[in-house]
Amino acid sequence: MRLLVLGGTVFLSRAVAALGVARGHEVVAVHRGRSGTVPDGVRQVVHDRAEPLPAGLAAERFDAVVDVARTPSHVRRAVAAWPDAHRVFVSTVSVYADPADPGGPGAGPLLDPEPDDVDLAAHPDAYGAMKVACERLVLDGCASAAVVRPGLVVGPGDPSGRFSYWPARMQRVLDAGPDEAAAADVLAPGDPSAIVQVVDVRDLAAWVLDLAERRTAGVYDAVGPTVPIADLLAAVARGCGAVPRWRWVDDERLSALDVRPWAGPRSLPLWLPRPAYDGMLAHDPGPALAAGLSVRPVEETASDVLDRLRADPDAPVTGLTAAEEVEVLGRAPGLGDTGGRPG
Repeated sequence: MRLLVLGGTVFLSRAVAALGVARGHEVVAVHRGRSGTVPDGVRQVVHDRAEPLPAGLAAERFDAVVDVARTPSHVRRAVAAWPDAHRVFVSTVSVYADPADPGGPGAGPLLDPEPDDVDLAAHPDAYGAMKVACERLVLDGCASAAVVRPGLVVGPGDPSGRFSYWPARMQRVLDAGPDEAAAADVLAPGDPSAIVQVVDVRDLAAWVLDLAERRTAGVYDAVGPTVPIADLLAAVARGCGAVPRWRWVDDERLSALDVRPWAGPRSLPLWLPRPAYDGMLAHDPGPALAAGLSVRPVEETASDVLDRLRADPDAPVTGLTAAEEVEVLGRAPGLGDTGGRPG
């Protein structure tokens, strides 16, 4: 198969390109040359998709195209150039109008499409609407297409550093000496029963390539099984070989202490305060699993992420610093060790 990957240097698109070569496909990756290198065996074309496609590239024919773009004009040009290639477009669950609606494909209403290219640095809320427009371009303009809508994608090489926070925190538990017992007191976010879901980038990449090889069409939420956040964090700890003392603090108290959700400075990654985000990480994985998505245990993902962090101390990790966590724990009285479950 001749496979075109629009990207190929970062996280999911890089994993797709690498796996495509490993499966014996001829892989071409188009990227700007700013975010890294392509995997060995991949032919690269350095090109900024804000510009018209190079004539030579546009004249090539491909059996399948994998696109992770969020900019409508980029998708529009690619669809016009290769309408007959089977398309796998990587979208997002952020296309749903209600972030707490886990209805899934065909059930949850979508945002109104934004067909223009919007500067997300100035208007970050346009992300989901632009993805809706990109989906429509693909579904309306390609001979056959699959649209996959991931939720939280995790695993080695994650540039966001969100999930990586938790294996990194487990490393501090492992490193604690006899005089640092407090390092095993790990701040845990919100309601232990709150539902979350993750999918390992390697599993998602394998499935994206399967959809390309099989020319599978359809729209799927590309998500893993739903689990309580307490169970997910316990699995992370097991995968890292750590035995933390979880200290659960409720949503209201965390917010009052200026702990921020999801990602970024002073955040507890994976935490989404209730009820506003109930369901955002609770989409039905059934259709994707039935269509061939295979999901590895969270323990394996956590172990592999920790290995990556040990090998590359500069790998991104986002969230509370050690000092900030100590501060929050010191200002949240009445906490007790729940063993990872509600007390």
